[in-house]
Amino acid sequence: MEVRDGRSLWLLLLALALVLAATQNYFQGWPGFEEKPMSKENMNSTLDFFIQSYNNASNDTYLFRVQKLIRTQVQLTTGVEYLVTVRIGRTTCTRTDPARSSASCPLQDKKLKKSLVCESLIYTVPWLNYFQLWNNSCLEG
Repeated sequence: MEVRDGRSLWLLLLALALVLAATQNYFQGWPGFEEKPMSKENMNSTLDFFIQSYNNASNDTYLFRVQKLIRTQVQLTTGVEYLVTVRIGRTTCTRTDPARSSASCPLQDKKLKKSLVCESLIYTVPWLNYFQLWNNSCLEG
């Protein structure tokens, strides 16, 4: 009986180790994505879509703009899925400005300065000019 209990304990420990290894790989990144740079054309249109989506959903008085593309991961499906990490900053342009294009607005300084690091999952079919924001998470940074 003791030999059998010892085997059961080893099997249990092995199963636990496999679950921990699988969990660790899952949290290191989204499965199926590869670290790849975007083409300049896809990057511009994808980041423009992202910042417009962010600004439309934001309750901030001021618009934000992309300051820096930090990381890009790509997965090909029925379209292209981009997992992008960007730094965005609050601009001096308000949501009520007639031009309402954050790309040309200067960044805030001093008291109203704010920057966020956002990780976003964006689905696109570039040849149809179709975009959808599937997930977005931003933290101050």
